[in-house]
Amino acid sequence: MKTGKVLILLNLVLVMSLSRSTKAQISSLLSDTDLIFLKELTKDVLESSRIYPEQKISPDFGGNNTGGILIRPGGRNCYPSFWIRDYAMSLECGFITNVEQKHMLELTASKQCDQTWITKTGSMIPLGAIADHIRIDDSKPIFFPGTYNYNTQGGKTWGMFPPYCDQYFFIHMAYYYVKGISSTNFLLDEINGVSLINRLEMAYKVPPTQQDGVLVYTTDEFRGSDSGFRDAIYITGNLCFPSLLKYRASLELAELFDMIKLKDKADAYRNIAKRLKNEIPKVFSDTRGMLLASTGKSKQADVWSTALAVYFGVLEGENLKKTCRFLAESYKNGTLTKHGNIRHVLTCDDFSESTAWEKSLALKNSYQNGAYWGTPTGWICYAIARTDVLAAKQLAKEYIDDLRAGDYRKGPEFGAPWECYNENSAQNSIYLTTVSCPYIVFNQK
Repeated sequence: MKTGKVLILLNLVLVMSLSRSTKAQISSLLSDTDLIFLKELTKDVLESSRIYPEQKISPDFGGNNTGGILIRPGGRNCYPSFWIRDYAMSLECGFITNVEQKHMLELTASKQCDQTWITKTGSMIPLGAIADHIRIDDSKPIFFPGTYNYNTQGGKTWGMFPPYCDQYFFIHMAYYYVKGISSTNFLLDEINGVSLINRLEMAYKVPPTQQDGVLVYTTDEFRGSDSGFRDAIYITGNLCFPSLLKYRASLELAELFDMIKLKDKADAYRNIAKRLKNEIPKVFSDTRGMLLASTGKSKQADVWSTALAVYFGVLEGENLKKTCRFLAESYKNGTLTKHGNIRHVLTCDDFSESTAWEKSLALKNSYQNGAYWGTPTGWICYAIARTDVLAAKQLAKEYIDDLRAGDYRKGPEFGAPWECYNENSAQNSIYLTTVSCPYIVFNQK
């Protein structure tokens, strides 16, 4: 056997061994009792988030007329529409049926923008764009945050371009469904005259880059939010979080094209993934191992991007070790978490005394501008466990204890899992990704 092949095989064995070791660490972070509690809570929250056909969830909207079950971001009265990203981020919890997945995938694909157009507010919706959310009563796609109004969507406050994350979440929806049904036929089915696989490629090409670049990029003039989980934050330049999503989407498209025997396309997407994995640490890393959110406005160390980069395997070697050590230190010194929930920006990295991010629609220490969220807790635990398992276990326990204390199933005066909270208030009860995303991580086998 040639030396090169031997080295490749040895490297593969090492990667597989490290993967098994990490999964073993993660699976031990919660006791069996706590994992069962999180599993059952996630299932119950997911059920509360289902919108059954013809069901009305708000007096301001009609019933679900889409012809199938939808899953919204949470229970009670929060977010009365179908949000693509929250649903896609919850897929791997394993509690969403193939029938449900197929309906929401087809609905999302059918509402993909088939003609570039400019809204009354002056924002552009490009060919291939995926909706931010879809109304349940008339299935109208709303491509921008901040509104349910089809006619007045967009505007400078919420972006002149749709958010850059939903295109990649759409690809993840298709990838997960096709893998689940073990059939590629659906990729070739036409939706409004265009095959699903072509729609995935259309979506992939929507988020802009610099000329000949691969990182997602935006400017003040063409700004879209880098992610729906900080659409109230003004971020420009090269963007880390959607570039991470693009990395995963590149690998998923490569695998899908392999499945339909289009090797050249598969290789092309793998090459983009390779470039992204190389460039993300180079462009965004600070001296501590944190990744910056961007290279323009709100160019600040971004907890969520950093943790997701570890979870996606983008960081390796000494970069990975440095990052995980720093996150562990930040947890121990109290700048990262509160009651097991996570800030977007470390308290020591706030832009000023008046705001966590450089520019935000939300007040400091509220919503996306300094409140604490449970959605990324699993990613943070995953990263910390690589360097300090005891600290990761402690954080995971704090997260579970907080959920137990506020468990909405105790009665109407309780609301956990909350979307986010600060010392004075909590926002949007029975929020799905607060439990589904950590459960996906903690339930690794």
